[in-house]
Amino acid sequence: MIVRWVLYVLMAVVAAISGSWGALALWYQCPGGPVVRAIAATAWVALVLTVLVLAWSRRGGAPWIVYALAFGVLLAWWSTIAPSNHRIWADDVARMLAGSVDGERVTLYNVRNFNWRSDEDYDAHWETRSYDLDQLASADLVLSSWGMPGISHALVSFGFTDGSHVAFSVEIRRQRGQSFSSIGGFFKQFERTIVAADERDIIRVRTNVRGEDDHLYRLRMDKPAMRALFLAYIQEANELAAKPAYYNTATSNCVTIVYGMAKQIDPGLPYDYRLLLTAYLPSYLYQVGALDTRYPLAVLTQQGDITARARASASDDGFSRAIRTPPEP
Repeated sequence: MIVRWVLYVLMAVVAAISGSWGALALWYQCPGGPVVRAIAATAWVALVLTVLVLAWSRRGGAPWIVYALAFGVLLAWWSTIAPSNHRIWADDVARMLAGSVDGERVTLYNVRNFNWRSDEDYDAHWETRSYDLDQLASADLVLSSWGMPGISHALVSFGFTDGSHVAFSVEIRRQRGQSFSSIGGFFKQFERTIVAADERDIIRVRTNVRGEDDHLYRLRMDKPAMRALFLAYIQEANELAAKPAYYNTATSNCVTIVYGMAKQIDPGLPYDYRLLLTAYLPSYLYQVGALDTRYPLAVLTQQGDITARARASASDDGFSRAIRTPPEP
């Protein structure tokens, strides 16, 4: 009797969890407008509740069979929702990054270099740029926080001996008029894209236009590792251009993709919850020796706060130098 009761409780928990997932899947992806999506999600919740009531009251297996069949149909429909590179995209992700490699010379196509005045007012520029990997000099992690506890956006910026920088960012590819949703990111609401951009675009729009707080951390990487990570971004971008993929808030976000690239360089790199709670990523990097451990992490964080420097800077070629120049005492 106890075993049967425990089994029913476990099955009810599974049905409740999978049922909640199904309702959200229908809400975010059911064809039609908000009314149709609301009706579909509500009908699914009603089905799940009916199954739970009937299963609990009759202690029979028929309700579970009905639910399993219904959930199977839902999964079959879910598997048909495929990503695409052909939609009406927001201007800042309208073009896809691509790259070609010829020895140590890398050419990047569709490097973004917007001049932002607001999120709706900007001058759009897309450029082709070439880089000499022999001249790689630095790799910096930039974390941008918009106030959500535990979460920051992460990007990696590579510096060269001539003072130039190019930043790579794993981002959602929004359709025109679409807004980011962390919950929607679990339910195929956004494709994934790699953006390569000038720092005065991709960092400055966050600090100066969107009011975000940014921190910069110099990564401890030798030149072969920096080169490998740079090329990994290009490979990922080329693969996405050839075969689109969905962004996922947990499994393929701005940090987990970079972690996958870095793990190809260092297979022993441990997985950690801070790869999801990205605001705590610096402590993870400090722990694995990817930051300068000669100084306390609190000192690195204080010195790496570039928010005020970015907001005080002009939108010109001196932006990268300005955010790396500490204020005079």
